[in-house]
Amino acid sequence: MTDTYLTDKPDPKITRAGVGQFAQQYGVLIIIVALLIGLSFASDSFFTARNLLNILNQSAPLAIIACALTLVIIGGGFDLSTGAIFGVASVSAGYIAINVDPYLAILAGPVIGLGLGAINGLIITGFGVHSFLVTLATSLVYRGVAILITGGALIPVRIAEFSWLGRERIGMINVAVIVLVLFMLLMMFLLNRTTFGRKVFAVGGNEEAALLSGIRTNLIKIMTFCLSGGAAGLAGVIAVSRISMAEPQAGMGLELEAIAAVILGGTSIMGGSGAVWRSVSGVLLIALIGNGFNILNVNPFFKDLTTGVIIVVAVALAASASRSR
Repeated sequence: MTDTYLTDKPDPKITRAGVGQFAQQYGVLIIIVALLIGLSFASDSFFTARNLLNILNQSAPLAIIACALTLVIIGGGFDLSTGAIFGVASVSAGYIAINVDPYLAILAGPVIGLGLGAINGLIITGFGVHSFLVTLATSLVYRGVAILITGGALIPVRIAEFSWLGRERIGMINVAVIVLVLFMLLMMFLLNRTTFGRKVFAVGGNEEAALLSGIRTNLIKIMTFCLSGGAAGLAGVIAVSRISMAEPQAGMGLELEAIAAVILGGTSIMGGSGAVWRSVSGVLLIALIGNGFNILNVNPFFKDLTTGVIIVVAVALAASASRSR
């Protein structure tokens, strides 16, 4: 008689869990490969070194923000102020470049962003208010600060010592892309190879348990928001140096694109799981969709529709993987 417990029939629950987790981790890469193949057949001008490097260069500021935002979301937070911080850092860097020193302006942008991120973290932890509400409010305040700095006017910044960050190349690769790669590696190292990173996962997974185990959860939250603000400031400097123009409304909607990219990458919006490289993959997916639709002269409405559908599918896959565990 055959023992039923020795049957080779797979457990359907385990199979569903495995498929869900695989889709959550690598689904964005599969979609990117499919897009690359499809757009290569659709247009001869798509799969060229010049176009692909241009995609990387244009998406560098958003990808930098998404890298740091990943740590915030893994830690159980939410940051809706990155676009406004981007704007403040942009106009601050432009003003300093013209009136003080262009090299100081490049350093000032990330430092100002880090300071504004620290304010977010201190308010969230000090008053016990949800990060969604705090960063929504501070985004309005920061946007007002950007307008006050410029008086609502544009600031032309045509200084070679400043514009090199966004325009210069080393070989065929833009300096901005190199900065993105270095920043991504730094965030990956912090998240995966340091005690700080392990604490971020712990806080996002179960804040009460992390607190009971001796982790200073408030400090970890503040540090993640500092990183997010600093990244937004760095991205703002890169953008201004590229277009040689600082404007207070710069970065409008950028925070939503960054959040979408992080979710597309499979980072759990509930916290506790995620990866920096997957968030960068999410940014590249959004950039590929936009670039491909531009090359094919497709109505921009369909670009937003396609991006929205892919985000819904990504969220559904993440929820399915969580339920099947």
